[in-house]
Amino acid sequence: MSARTQTGKGSGLVAGVTLATVLLAVIMPEARADDPAKILRAMADYTVAQKSFSATFESDVEVVTAELEKIQFSSSGKIQIARPDKLRISRTGGYTDVDLIFDGKTASIYGNNAKVYVQADMVGTVDQLIDLIQTRSGIAMPGTDLLLTNTYDELMSNVVLAQHIGQGMVDGVECEHLAFRGVDVDWQIWIEAGARPLPRKYVITSKAVTGAPQYTLRIRDWKTDPVADADTFAFKPPAGLTKVDLQAGVMAEFDEIPPGAVSGAKK
Repeated sequence: MSARTQTGKGSGLVAGVTLATVLLAVIMPEARADDPAKILRAMADYTVAQKSFSATFESDVEVVTAELEKIQFSSSGKIQIARPDKLRISRTGGYTDVDLIFDGKTASIYGNNAKVYVQADMVGTVDQLIDLIQTRSGIAMPGTDLLLTNTYDELMSNVVLAQHIGQGMVDGVECEHLAFRGVDVDWQIWIEAGARPLPRKYVITSKAVTGAPQYTLRIRDWKTDPVADADTFAFKPPAGLTKVDLQAGVMAEFDEIPPGAVSGAKK
């Protein structure tokens, strides 16, 4: 005797409900309880709480030529910060070898391949420095939003959709993978899982630009120990270089993509 004959109509109803449940489980993705905004907030709170830290990074920036060919430029560097008013970022790429040094009173930008160094008097915080450079020079500094004390608000300011994609591995570290959509820009971030929610990878996609070029930042070797060397944030201008004010034309010499490197390229 079959189970259906033995149990009658009630069993048929239960079997139908069970089958429907199985089909829905296959067709519909599993609902995630993880809130991407909550995970991002935890990362922002943790990084802001670190009064002094250092990390190394690798960055890739894409440009799209007039022929719709994507060209990628890569750089490596190091970040050192002592809140609220000391910062040093060193970056070496195929075209530039540049240091940004801020001691709370003066901001200096020096490139080993440039014939000038940029210097501006400014008493303020790291947040104010980043805003000043971007405003006065007109050059974007992708990735520096992860250094701000209002990181969460800055990142979420234009978000229209947030998703927790799942887990991922970045340089052997288990991470929470989040994706955010904006009107002109989409971005993803991989945040270390566990007690140290540090950003490990950050990808920005410019949807408003033909070809949707991306900027990718991978961050490694996080150390939250105080920066011991007092000379870290001191700048001594090399001999033979000319000092100039902070402005867009000069800042182009320190960009990851020098003018004319790729004919007809667009960021």
